[in-house]
Amino acid sequence: MLILGIDPGTAVTGYGVVRAGPTPSLVECGVIRTKAEWPLPRRLKDIAEGVRELLARHRPQAMAVESAFYAKNVRTTLVLGHARGVILLAGEEAGVEIHEYPPAEIKKAVVGTGAATKVQVQLMIAQHLRLKSPPQPNDAADGVAAALTCAMRLGMQRALARARMVTR
Repeated sequence: MLILGIDPGTAVTGYGVVRAGPTPSLVECGVIRTKAEWPLPRRLKDIAEGVRELLARHRPQAMAVESAFYAKNVRTTLVLGHARGVILLAGEEAGVEIHEYPPAEIKKAVVGTGAATKVQVQLMIAQHLRLKSPPQPNDAADGVAAALTCAMRLGMQRALARARMVTR
């Protein structure tokens, strides 16, 4: 099963494609960049087009998106919501199963604590996926972490479902 993980942002949107399974593997990761001087509608259009292109190229069965957090700056939170909106719309249009995870839940799944640092997350991603070095840049690593969280959660759900079938 392929999972596209997304770390939303209006300047930089990170992504990672992970193949789920007993030994998950990284297929691709990177970022979608927009220019700060562009108006918000153009930036949102570019983000949506970038996510659509990833969905068309990889044809993932699921998409994991980091959910919104409440920034001190209300405008930042609002603008991030716009980016999440076009990302979620692209996933829905592609008919992909969408999962949303708060940042602390992603950190907890990957590292074991919701208070993990970015460096800890990157190091654990490399360990989980057996990479020589953590994915770069940070935003791409965050997208990979979202996809890896989804892979772990879906794997656990499937294992629980199989256990329930056996005990019946």
